[in-house]
Amino acid sequence: MPTSHLFDLSGKIAVVTGASSGLGQGAATLLAAHGAQVVAIARREDVLKAWSTAAKGETSVLAADLSSRSTLADIAAEASRPFGTPDILINAAGINTRQAADDMTDAHWDLTQNLNVAAPFFLAKALVPGMRAKGWGRIINFASLQSRRAFANGISYGASKGAVEQMTRAMAEAWSCDGITANAIAPGFFRTELTAPVFDDPELSARNAAQTCIGRNGEVHDMDGPMMFFCSEASNYVTGQTLFVDGGYTAK
Repeated sequence: MPTSHLFDLSGKIAVVTGASSGLGQGAATLLAAHGAQVVAIARREDVLKAWSTAAKGETSVLAADLSSRSTLADIAAEASRPFGTPDILINAAGINTRQAADDMTDAHWDLTQNLNVAAPFFLAKALVPGMRAKGWGRIINFASLQSRRAFANGISYGASKGAVEQMTRAMAEAWSCDGITANAIAPGFFRTELTAPVFDDPELSARNAAQTCIGRNGEVHDMDGPMMFFCSEASNYVTGQTLFVDGGYTAK
């Protein structure tokens, strides 16, 4: 039987955070091109508007700061206005302050945990009732190599991404009985704004590429297949899982 319908996002409404650059923008572009109505969220309104103008498909943008927990319910409500109740939430927004453990400040710790852990949870919590009413929903979180590996100057980021992996399992336990799956993607080294310090060091970038089984670092389009799988009917019986899209980095 034909299986193309398994990846059809026509009529689905998606909210993508961190959509002004990198993997978040890649996800927003991908879903819009495959028939979803996409609400793109990030802080930089000018960048979002430029993206929306160039994107194929129906899109809307929402400039918002996700680091303040008290505003997340309102942001979720705003994101539901352009097209209606979202079916898909992609939590791609994140921050890595890259501070050594001995230099970690309260402010940087709280910022990292709020943006990387609290924002995905409270946005999902606000949007789940609408998904539950439809009997269908998709939550895709962004984990990391640091969900399971310790990197230098990564204590707050690693703690947050370890939490994201466990939170994804807990979301699945809480909501999958209502038709809402929750999964996470853990990228390897992709060239984005967040990883610019890594790629600005050619020796380090080459060393990371050599650590993979494939022999190169990731490109944004390498995320397309896994993202479509988790967002569509193709993953109906997959929930609570973390997929490492890392070229085999964690296999060596």
